[in-house]
Amino acid sequence: MGICQSKLPQEGTPLRPQEKDLLKSYRIIFVMGGPGCGKGTQCENMATKYGFCHIGLGELLREEANQATVRGQQIREFMLKGMLVPTGVILDLVNDNMLSRPQSKGFLIDGFPRELGQAKEFERIVGRSPNIVIVFDCSTETMFHRVLLRGQKENREDDSEDIIRQRLETHYTMYEPVLAFYQQKNLLRSILAEDAAENIFAKCCSVIDSLQ
Repeated sequence: MGICQSKLPQEGTPLRPQEKDLLKSYRIIFVMGGPGCGKGTQCENMATKYGFCHIGLGELLREEANQATVRGQQIREFMLKGMLVPTGVILDLVNDNMLSRPQSKGFLIDGFPRELGQAKEFERIVGRSPNIVIVFDCSTETMFHRVLLRGQKENREDDSEDIIRQRLETHYTMYEPVLAFYQQKNLLRSILAEDAAENIFAKCCSVIDSLQ
């Protein structure tokens, strides 16, 4: 089945009232930034320090894409073209992962939302905004070289040169409206991601501590 005939949902699955209530009780932090900006590494560090659960959207999508199912094949097609996977799939993955970890103190959702429709759909389904949105500010050149190096080390087929360029182009096209959306809500906190790793982590902690 070609990508144009994809039946992947554009809307997330509605939550039951008790599921909505549960998700309203958590600290939810979105961590945004382009591929290779270092958000995954910093999320792991923050999760360890604060007892939060780290949900890496890229990792979830790669796991789904490796499944021998029609859905997995369709997701894989999107990823190999450097395109965004439809919003409904993304929302279901994120919500299912949060609901499967009721013991968590909070969630660091890494790589979400990737475009404005995902941000609005999250609020429609979950019935709330995130507590804060951390944005890793990193140059295109730095991200390109980091992802290329990662692809060579890990042998990831979505980290080839052509796909990286397409991913970065898609990222920047979709990104600005999301930043404006959260800026308007006064939820956006930008962190320069080309600093030393320990300095980036200290700034991330400062943002989280401000929520206490």
